[in-house]
Formats: sequence, C-alpha cells, structure tokens
Amino acid sequence: MADDMASEEAEEELTLSTPPAEEKKQKAGAPEWMATFADLVTLLMCFFVLLFAMSTTQQETYKELVKSLRSALGAEAVPEAGIREGLTMHAVPSEEPSESQAIDELGGMIEKEMEDIVSEVRELVLFNKLGGEVSVTKTEDGIVITLSDLLLFSEGGTNLSEKGNDILRKVAAVLSKLAYHVKIKGHTDSFPISSAVFPSNWELSSARASKVVRLLVQNGVPPQYISAEGYAHYHPIATNDTAKGRALNRRVEIVYERDSIARQFADMGVGK
Repeated sequence: MADDMASEEAEEELTLSTPPAEEKKQKAGAPEWMATFADLVTLLMCFFVLLFAMSTTQQETYKELVKSLRSALGAEAVPEAGIREGLTMHAVPSEEPSESQAIDELGGMIEKEMEDIVSEVRELVLFNKLGGEVSVTKTEDGIVITLSDLLLFSEGGTNLSEKGNDILRKVAAVLSKLAYHVKIKGHTDSFPISSAVFPSNWELSSARASKVVRLLVQNGVPPQYISAEGYAHYHPIATNDTAKGRALNRRVEIVYERDSIARQFADMGVGK
C-alpha cells in the first residue's frame, strides 16, 4: 500500500515538472517582441521613403515653376534659387533690349556673316582646285583672302595672267554681293626692284593692288567699297631666305575687316 502511494506521488511529480509537447512547440523560434519591432522598422522605412519622395517632387515642381516664369517674364526676372517662404520677384524687364544684349546680338550677326563669306570663298577654291594658290582665313581682325602672285602676275610686273583674270572674275562674283569696305593689299618679297616703271617694291606692290582693284570693280564690286594699298616687303608671312618663303611673301590680300562689317551693320540699324 505504501509502495503504491509512493509510485503515484512520483508520477504526479513527473507530470508537473514536464511541460506538454504543445507548450514546447509554441515557445520555439524568435521571441514574440521581434514581430512588433519588425513592424516598427518597416513603418519607419516607409515614412522616410515617403519624405524623400515628397521632397523630390517639390524640387521638380519648383524647377518647372522657375522654367515657366523664365519663359513668361524673361531669364533675368526670375532668381536662380527660391526660398521656402516664397519667390522674390524682380521687376519685369522692358521690351527694349539692353545695351549688352544689343552688343551680343550684333557680335553674333557679324560672326555669322564672316563665316558665310569664308564658306563661299572656300567653295570657290575647292571647285576650281586652287588649294595651293588661294586661301581664306578668319582672324580676330577680319577675313583675309590670299592670292599668290604666281597665279596673278608675271615676274616683276603687273600684267595679269589668263588664269589670274579668270579667278579674279570668279572672286568678284562673290565680293560683289557684299556691301562692306574691302582692302586690296599688295606685298612683295625682299628682293629689291629698280626700273623706270617701278623704282622700288613700294611702287610694284601698290601697282599690283591697283590692278586687282580695277578688275574687281569691272566685275561688279562697288568702287566706293574698295581701296588699294601697297606694303612692299615689310609685312612678310615667311622667311625671305628661301625661294619658297619669298614665293609666299609675293602675294595680294583681299581683306574684310571686322570693324568695317560692324560699321555697316550699325549703319543699317542692326542691334539698336
């Protein structure tokens, strides 16, 4: 009897100390508070993403607003950046262009005109295969069309060659469309000349420039826009110590100065 009671007490004690299998299964895995913490982190992430999205939208909206205002009021009337309280509006500019805008407009038109002249002359050179005898360059001072004296004149003289006559007539067809003053500059090499007709290189260079002027005028270039100048051998573009250098120095230049083009545009009221 005593043994039976001891056995029952031992079984009861074992039952109380051993949890059910179902209870063990419920306590397995992450703690319960982790679920709440994960939800909190997810909500925080969504909150910050939302803030970022809203700030980006406001920035793009502001850019669109500034672009619209610039279009309506002019670029100078809208500040580059705004403030949170609002935009500070400047006075709307008048319809009359400012002096700086007029200068910029005039400069742009002069540059385009010079580029058009250079383009036409280059087409003439390319079409007639004159790459080694005629060249055109655009400088800060204007446009220079250079013709070799070997193309134009006999040695030491002012008689135009047949090919020189033909080329100058084609050049005149381009220049006759331009209402700008053009200078014809004659140059020689440093080899001195002394004859009854040309006592020095001054006379030779001036006579050659005048010969080109007469032919250009005969072929449509307005005489009031053209002049002849002789520079002798005092403005070389190459050395006079070699035959090749002297050949380069013997040349005639057709020069359109930037200032002359600018004055013509100003006389026409461009940029005012």
